[in-house]
Amino acid sequence: MSAGGTLPPVCILAGGLGTRLGERVRDTPKPLLEVAGRPFLLHQLELLAHHGAAEVVVCVGYRGEQIERAIGPARFGLEVCYSHDAPELDGTLGAVRRALPLLGERFFVLYGDTYLRLPYEDVDAAWRASGLPAVMTVLRNEGRWDTSNVLFRDGRVLRYDKRNPTADMPWIDYGLGGLEAGALDAVDEKERDLAVLYERLADRGELFGFEATQRFYEIGTPEALTETDAFLRGS
Repeated sequence: MSAGGTLPPVCILAGGLGTRLGERVRDTPKPLLEVAGRPFLLHQLELLAHHGAAEVVVCVGYRGEQIERAIGPARFGLEVCYSHDAPELDGTLGAVRRALPLLGERFFVLYGDTYLRLPYEDVDAAWRASGLPAVMTVLRNEGRWDTSNVLFRDGRVLRYDKRNPTADMPWIDYGLGGLEAGALDAVDEKERDLAVLYERLADRGELFGFEATQRFYEIGTPEALTETDAFLRGS
């Protein structure tokens, strides 16, 4: 992909089935669900373009061709490429691995159902200055919007456990991360879950943390979708 923009390439993980949304995703993949009058993915892309992104790789699985047809190769001045999962679906880390030829040596990773208001440029600059191979944005959550799962202190994610979080974790994975390609070597090449990679990097002292200050919005459940729709209509 061509160089340009102030941010590294952004990998959007948009291949999931969206099962918690029930009938809404029977014929429409989650990134194309209408939110505030247009497909949710367009809200994400416009936000990234506003913050200086130039290149986006959308990792698609369920109804991926439908997503590619709807969004196309460019939006809001962004170059948009697509990486298609294997038929059995790759999982979050598997999707990142498959997309590596399009992403290069350093890139952001964004979940495809989240709308995140934070200074992406500052995340990039602080991550570069840290010298660490990976970054996770975190929010002091205290169990408010979802289950807290991060122990964060002095710019480092000390522990991250999405499956079995403990009571001493008041922070939560905010939804934007970043990786150097070499960081993927921290886990077995057959590992499919991005959360496992982040856990391992935190254990090794290699996961930089950047504090977000505004709550996240997402569309993973019917209730969250309704809330995000209302927010985006009012913003």
